[in-house]
Amino acid sequence: MARFPRILYALTLALSALILASWPVQSVDAADKLVVYSGRAERLIKPVLDEFQAKSGIQIELLSSGTTELVNRLQAEGDHTPADVFLTNDAGSLEHARELKLLRPMNMREVDRAIPSQFRASDNSWIGLSGRFWIVVYNRNLVKPEQIKSLLDLGQPQWKDKIAIPNSGSEYLQAGVSVIKTTFGDERTKQFLQGLKANAGSQVYQKSSQIVEAVAKGQVAAGIVNHYYIYRHLAAQPTAPIAAIMTDQQEGGMGAIMNVTGIGVTRASKHVDSAKLLIEFLVAQAGQKLFADLDKEYPLHPDVKADPALVDRHSFRAALVPLARLAELREPTLTLIEQVGLR
Repeated sequence: MARFPRILYALTLALSALILASWPVQSVDAADKLVVYSGRAERLIKPVLDEFQAKSGIQIELLSSGTTELVNRLQAEGDHTPADVFLTNDAGSLEHARELKLLRPMNMREVDRAIPSQFRASDNSWIGLSGRFWIVVYNRNLVKPEQIKSLLDLGQPQWKDKIAIPNSGSEYLQAGVSVIKTTFGDERTKQFLQGLKANAGSQVYQKSSQIVEAVAKGQVAAGIVNHYYIYRHLAAQPTAPIAAIMTDQQEGGMGAIMNVTGIGVTRASKHVDSAKLLIEFLVAQAGQKLFADLDKEYPLHPDVKADPALVDRHSFRAALVPLARLAELREPTLTLIEQVGLR
């Protein structure tokens, strides 16, 4: 029975790829058009792409879907893909696309100057654009921040029926657990996951915004989300009784778990020069500030400041597991998640 979820998952991905392959994308027949496959929600990336389109005159045709489905589609389409650019919110997925030779190595001085090397592939076939941290959101009426020092604390018995978590299909959860597994080993990670499963009970969500909402309403005391969901909620509802804990900062702690939104040019793109212009726009200070202001993420350009509502990036440490390793870590992480039976 333990292997059934993996088989079902594989069948679902295959079906999704077939469905996506039938979706129409208008043909790109001019040099001033770009087709962008995006694993980000359209509302989070379209305003930035619209700004580029207005400034450059290059028309953007956007297809948004799940990251895994888009990688499968790029594989199925091969050299005939209409996609010029692949943009998504997980470095592991970008690295996986690089390993599949779906992305084109890039030599761009502007990228080398703007984005530190730890946030890019070794050959610049994918380039980080903005950073996010997997942290704890808590209800200020129910929790004192000193009660939670580490993400692993939420696997302890005292949090029974008091937390909300992402479901097992979440790329955020998979990437976060990969970092924990690399830092602490299989046994401790398995204990943590078993604790999360027991403590969350039915409070398992597909969307991180649902977790933040549950915490804000006091349905649970705390949850695990990417940091920006907290600040977007507060921007819309400033009186919500929620706050963020940047975990694992204690001596010997692993540091906050980081991931990035990133972009790559497809190997089959016929509009590489236009794709380069898009990348230059996104890594430049103006583009980086757009991410910071619109999405409440951390700019990767060292000279661009994050939204002042966020925890100061210089005040906390990030985990040391290289982002490029998230691809190779995903399969053993999925196995561990299956063994525990997270749904």
